[in-house]
Amino acid sequence: MPRKPKRPCSSPGCPNLTDGQYCEEHRVVERRRYDKYQRSKDINKKYGRAWKRIRDRYAQEHPLCEKCKENGRLTPADEIHHILPISQGGTHDRNNLMSLCKSCHNKIHLDLGDRRIRD
Repeated sequence: MPRKPKRPCSSPGCPNLTDGQYCEEHRVVERRRYDKYQRSKDINKKYGRAWKRIRDRYAQEHPLCEKCKENGRLTPADEIHHILPISQGGTHDRNNLMSLCKSCHNKIHLDLGDRRIRD
């Protein structure tokens, strides 16, 4: 299957081409900036280095989207999702995790947003 052509890095003045939004050099810088200025402080405490290890280990063991797999499609997982959100008392326990592709992850969060609006 052909791959999408690489595009320029979104960092101003960077000449590098990348598959994502930022090149390897700027991906780390942008992630730190996001964590520092756009995420709330309590979220950073909940999603620290330990979460990264748990997430990476779970992604290795579950490389395919679990929702797509139920429907007979084999789609690589992009996100590790908490079934019961941390903000509602969920934990990083393996029973509370699910690997999802971006599409399924967005659908779940859109459904959750709709439910919150209706309640």
